[in-house]
Amino acid sequence: MRARRPVRLADVDPRDKTGYDGKKADGVKTLAAMDPVLSDLQERLFAASRHGAADRVLLIIQGMDTAGKGGIVRHVIGTVDPQGVHHHAFKAPSEEELEHDFLWRIENEIPGEGMIGVFDRSHYEDVLIHRVRGLSSTAEVEGRYAAIREFEEDLAGRGVKIVKVMLHISKDEQAGRLQERLDRPEKHWKFDPADIDGREMWDDYQRAYEIAIEETDADHAPWFVVPADRKWFARIAVQELLIEALQDIDPQWPAATFDVAEQKARLSAE
Repeated sequence: MRARRPVRLADVDPRDKTGYDGKKADGVKTLAAMDPVLSDLQERLFAASRHGAADRVLLIIQGMDTAGKGGIVRHVIGTVDPQGVHHHAFKAPSEEELEHDFLWRIENEIPGEGMIGVFDRSHYEDVLIHRVRGLSSTAEVEGRYAAIREFEEDLAGRGVKIVKVMLHISKDEQAGRLQERLDRPEKHWKFDPADIDGREMWDDYQRAYEIAIEETDADHAPWFVVPADRKWFARIAVQELLIEALQDIDPQWPAATFDVAEQKARLSAE
């Protein structure tokens, strides 16, 4: 799923599940079976930071509306200790945020040492939407790619392990998910008429994603295009990407700063 240049989203089947032979029921079991693995690694990362380790993980989730970003947060991130997670969903910038460089509000949400940071949308909205809707000039957007590259390189140098995911959903699947939101009153709160407006510029957004991925993919900040028409498969894929990132860090339980045998003896003597 690692992005490869040139990026052609049309060549990626949104229903693909290459590398996984099971069906949905199997996928649910796989996700649950790997929860303890992710949880253990997250706890080790958190514990190591309390003794000086600077490592942390930043998961950036991008995708068209209804692509499943919230489901990733609930079903993957939701299985680990919440005290070790920093989650932020970026919306349209506030007046205060607009007074600063576009990366200012992003820097304010970078996870601390030992944390798993999760961005539901991110600084990439400032190149995707701006390119498609013409909110900034082409020169400004091009300059932002360079700023993002520099920013993410700096983050990596500060011990941030970056994982960038583009949840790749088909236009037909999105239509079905939007229809479900309209059909179910308890889902109306999730529906935004602007989602349909976005469908009118579908091809433009696909191209904007291709350019953004090509411009900012790097070994220290890799992009992964995750087929997302099957929600259960996308969740397994992102869970595995997080596990791999944490295994690459290989956080270790910190050694005791006291004499364990002595403390056991004290406890037994009570």
